[in-house]
Amino acid sequence: MPKAERIILSPSEYKEMPWPHFMKALFDFFPLILFFAAFKLYDIYVATAIAIAATFLQVVYVRIKYRRFETTHIITLVVISFFGGLTLFFHNDAFIMWKPSVVNWIFSAIVLGSVAVNRSVIKTLMGKQLDLPDRIWHRLSIAWGVFFLAMGFLNMYVAFYYQLDLPDEVRREIWVNFKVFWMLGLTLLFSVGQMFFIAKYLDPETLDKSENTKEVE
Repeated sequence: MPKAERIILSPSEYKEMPWPHFMKALFDFFPLILFFAAFKLYDIYVATAIAIAATFLQVVYVRIKYRRFETTHIITLVVISFFGGLTLFFHNDAFIMWKPSVVNWIFSAIVLGSVAVNRSVIKTLMGKQLDLPDRIWHRLSIAWGVFFLAMGFLNMYVAFYYQLDLPDEVRREIWVNFKVFWMLGLTLLFSVGQMFFIAKYLDPETLDKSENTKEVE
């Protein structure tokens, strides 16, 4: 009996798709960019509807082009469809403000859950590019799990507790700017910090081998 084709891409497989890295980054941020633009041009409700549609199109595009689904896209689509749908149905933006927290907490649960069973999701994602001791993969997993957890709580603070004396429209704009710029910026800074942490553990021969492989490809 022929083996069934796996249709869910792991994040590491998604990263190895044959397109430039900057295009992958732009593609991943496509719904967020449209959300921000729609919010500035219209309001939070139009922005939410566009973000749901953009995330759906993102999933469909990867499915049609690569005949696979990418894990993080699916998680994001499910969460934004649920909370975004509630936002539109009840005309209450509190639901969409929950979305970044829930996504980060899901990622945190996955990463820390892998640590609990003595595995490392981070190693699964980056193991082909980096050769690190298992104890370092363990520390990276804990660090990322805690980071995702903290980002979820930070989003909740900005969305629901930060400067409550301001008008709702101003607080809503503060949250959108935080979601688009600050959350992305903090994630990039944390990533850079992690790279500095692991730099001393990298094997130069492994890096040379990785670079040679890229050149052959």
